[in-house]
Amino acid sequence: MIPRGYKNNNPLNIRHHSDKFQGEVSGNDKAFKTFSSMQYGYRAAFVMLARYNTLGWNTIEKIISKWAPPCENDTEKYIVNVVKWSGVPRDKKLTTANGADYILIVAAMSYMENGKNANILEIRAGFKLQDKIKEL
Repeated sequence: MIPRGYKNNNPLNIRHHSDKFQGEVSGNDKAFKTFSSMQYGYRAAFVMLARYNTLGWNTIEKIISKWAPPCENDTEKYIVNVVKWSGVPRDKKLTTANGADYILIVAAMSYMENGKNANILEIRAGFKLQDKIKEL
């Protein structure tokens, strides 16, 4: 069975909201956005995480607490797994210059959302489509 995030080319399961992203297309999922390719789904995730950073949600703990709130998820389990799989400490303060860390975090979040390893080439392609987070 194909995970929902993969069917929608939306590997981090971004919910419908008013922002329209590059590569977003109309889909049949009533809850989650659909993208034309996985690269655009990953691009949208990086754009959202860059926005989170400007709002002060700049650690894995703060990001996941917002992304996967306790009313819908086991937020602590999500945080612990993303820390374990990414190797980024839960309280490391991220900046938009921490592209390498964000790539690892997005890969871990994608695994958490879909239950299968993400394709790192697709993640990197999505990263290159945006200009909000830099990789030094």
